[in-house]
Amino acid sequence: MDVDLVKALANDKRLLVLDWLRDPERHFPPQRDGDLVQDGVCSLFIAEKLGVSQPTCGEHLKVLVKARLIKGRKIKQWVFYQRDEGRIAEAKELLSGDW
Repeated sequence: MDVDLVKALANDKRLLVLDWLRDPERHFPPQRDGDLVQDGVCSLFIAEKLGVSQPTCGEHLKVLVKARLIKGRKIKQWVFYQRDEGRIAEAKELLSGDW
């Protein structure tokens, strides 16, 4: 079993982030830098929507990146995050398999 994946999915806030990133234009305002769909969502917007501090949000995002469920891309001084749909499909298959 992939411990990083289980850890990433074991938290309600991280599940919310994954859900929001599925349709970023619906859940986040337009950004000055970076396209919501092409480049991902700025971590500042994610922290604000989660209602947590930037360092706390950063820890959640780090867990999701470690599980390879999201990818970060640096643009200027900001990091933008988007889902890794291939990895998410792989994780769904892994988790739905026979134990």
